[in-house]
Amino acid sequence: MADWLMMYGLDLLAAAWLIGCWTGYAAFAKRQARTTFCISSVLHYYRKRWMFFMLQRENRVADSSLLSSLERNASFLASTAMLIIAGLVTTLASIDTVHATLTTVPFSRVAQTPLQLQFKVALLLLIYIYAFFSFTWAMRQYGFCAIMFGAAPLCSGENPEAEVYARHASKVIDQAGLSYNYGLRAYYFSLSILAWVFSIWLFVLAVAIVVAVLYEREFHSKTLRAMIQAADLKDTRLD
Repeated sequence: MADWLMMYGLDLLAAAWLIGCWTGYAAFAKRQARTTFCISSVLHYYRKRWMFFMLQRENRVADSSLLSSLERNASFLASTAMLIIAGLVTTLASIDTVHATLTTVPFSRVAQTPLQLQFKVALLLLIYIYAFFSFTWAMRQYGFCAIMFGAAPLCSGENPEAEVYARHASKVIDQAGLSYNYGLRAYYFSLSILAWVFSIWLFVLAVAIVVAVLYEREFHSKTLRAMIQAADLKDTRLD
């Protein structure tokens, strides 16, 4: 038992580090979005304006095209995730051959056993399964948005009905965007597992770098500043 813990305990701790950083950052980003500007909160503002002005347009072809473009992005990544899943299943079926091949790669962890490599591949497989479900759920929600576009009333000027419809329609698109974002995060964190094949400490560093990159892009990117300035947003809280 002690030998087993010495051999596989570090890998289990590394997996816990990945899951902890991933879920911890997701919780932090969700909480932080309520009190400060970030990509998600600013996009919610723009989506709400989009829905409000869409209700005032008789011709909504451009709006439908934009929604279709968003759905295609999610569809492409979902299809890619499915191909990766098929490749990983194939890898699991021939793990001994893959392990023997990796021992010839410079800087690879020669000491790792086929079971340790199988554990990493299985974890990677679970991540892409999660990404697939996230992207397909985003696609479905964009489909719901398309139905809401078709059922949207024609409103002009300051209209209470337009305000209510725009607010709820933007929430549906928000949920689709969040699901898409969750899938993208899965892609980001999956790349860190590639470093795990070569070194567990390199993997720990890679996970930390992924968290830093996500934080910088969502809360301090030039894109975010441009979107804030374009709308001349002053308040740090957006309803």
